[in-house]
Amino acid sequence: MPVYSYKGVTNAGRATRGFVDADSDRSARQKLRRDGVYLTELVESTGSAPAPTEASSSRFSFTFLRSIPGSDLAIATRQLATLLGAGIPLVESLGALTEQVEHSRLKSVIGQVRDRVNEGATLADALARAGPFSELFVSMVRAGEAGGALEQVLRRLADYLESQVRTRNRVISIMLYPMMMMGFAVLVVVALVTVVLPQITQLLKSMDMPLPWYTQAIISGSEFVRGWWWALLAAAGVVGVALRAVLRTERGRDTFDRVKLRLPVFGRVIRVLAISRFTRTLSTLLAGGIPIVRSLEISKFVADNRVIGEAIDKAKDSITEGSSIAAPLKRSGQFPALVTHMVDVGEKSGELEAMLAKVADTYDEQVETAVTRLTALLEPMLILIMVGIVLFIILATLVPLLQLTSAIR
Repeated sequence: MPVYSYKGVTNAGRATRGFVDADSDRSARQKLRRDGVYLTELVESTGSAPAPTEASSSRFSFTFLRSIPGSDLAIATRQLATLLGAGIPLVESLGALTEQVEHSRLKSVIGQVRDRVNEGATLADALARAGPFSELFVSMVRAGEAGGALEQVLRRLADYLESQVRTRNRVISIMLYPMMMMGFAVLVVVALVTVVLPQITQLLKSMDMPLPWYTQAIISGSEFVRGWWWALLAAAGVVGVALRAVLRTERGRDTFDRVKLRLPVFGRVIRVLAISRFTRTLSTLLAGGIPIVRSLEISKFVADNRVIGEAIDKAKDSITEGSSIAAPLKRSGQFPALVTHMVDVGEKSGELEAMLAKVADTYDEQVETAVTRLTALLEPMLILIMVGIVLFIILATLVPLLQLTSAIR
């Protein structure tokens, strides 16, 4: 169904703008007229209608290919909670939110949600049909609507999204420098092998004297890379496609997730990050009024690890049988004692949400600490590896030249 962007004036004389989906231009005008909007401009945003210019068409297509950043979604969620808390009706709040949001795709999506709500759909159903909103988001909104606490649920959602964004940004900022160093090291080695070595190779071969084995190895490697670079790229592509196909299978993904958790140093970081996501999500869902079984089902996917997901499934089965959550989590061996103990105390005291939130806070700090320590080890290791490779290449080319100089003397 085409989406139209519009500008107009309301019955109260206020300027308004937004997006509306309709079967045709005429239907869009009728729908807006029923909403009390008098149009001054109506432009089709999707469909086969020609755009005014080539640049605007290209800009639109890329707009709908972009994903919505978590920070923008968190800000929009908090703004909607603020508008509802001020006593503004839901449809008007969504309309005001459409004008406030800066991200183009999110603006379009909220406009579609507003139109569906205006047609009689619930906010949760409209969000589910919109596409970009996760199952966690939709489920919490549905529970908030059913319990008459939509404003509070939206605030909890905003807190959750902001915490996830903060954790991700911390990890990215800490890992950025080592990744830049690794990329620079790769560029230096590639430049030496493909540009510098070929110029020195001719000189070394013209010496008519035996070359050390490492010099011959460097020369052979340089010639192989320059002559078969296309085959290497093709092989890397084939391996990437094959690996992706394997990871799409149940057995392949299960094996991969198990291997990740057993990696030295990195395995602990991956486990802590998965547990942090799980506990934070479960705490948010329970605080939003979602039933415990449904909360565990959603939290399992947020953990993004099949091994930990299996342990969560067992906890869900235990709940349906009338038992506790802590016991199956402890038996799985995938959760540290701190997590299972806090969950057990939370179940017995009736404060499971608060205990899970404390666990999530603790593990968020551990994620940052672990990643900081990891990068502290990676930086000198990358420097040593880069210096070692460059030194090996230099010695492989310099030693024969020194031998030639000695022979001439």
